[in-house]
Amino acid sequence: MQADEPLVTGGQLRALAGLLAGGAPMATLATPFKRAADFANPNQVKVVLAPATRRALFFSRSPMPYARDRAGVVDDAWVAANPCFKHLGLYGYRADLLEKFARLPLGKLEQIEKLEQLRVLENGYEIACEVTEDPTIGVDTPEDAVKFEQWLG
Repeated sequence: MQADEPLVTGGQLRALAGLLAGGAPMATLATPFKRAADFANPNQVKVVLAPATRRALFFSRSPMPYARDRAGVVDDAWVAANPCFKHLGLYGYRADLLEKFARLPLGKLEQIEKLEQLRVLENGYEIACEVTEDPTIGVDTPEDAVKFEQWLG
């Protein structure tokens, strides 16, 4: 397991374990975005999922899916009504993929987005994704650390 989500729950860990037990080489979690401001934030990574399989199709720091008919301008209601998922920084790997991953060269998309999970997709591996409603606080920036400290009380 790898995580930058200090509030990970037992249910989230069980979900990852279930995806790996089902044969996924790598597993991760996502949660629906609730606010357009979060959806626009490049520090909150987005994931687009294949609806039938819940496999990750792509990860990006840019808002995706892109609201073309709205010139990219969205509000909270649009975000809530569409498949806008925040990727949670929590991963599970099968041992064989983890060994290979460590030897794979950095991919071009990984270098552009600065997202290591893109290396997995660029090399033809699938990433299974479970959608969770469990609250989390990702700690990726100094501002996130302040929010987490405030949450701790």
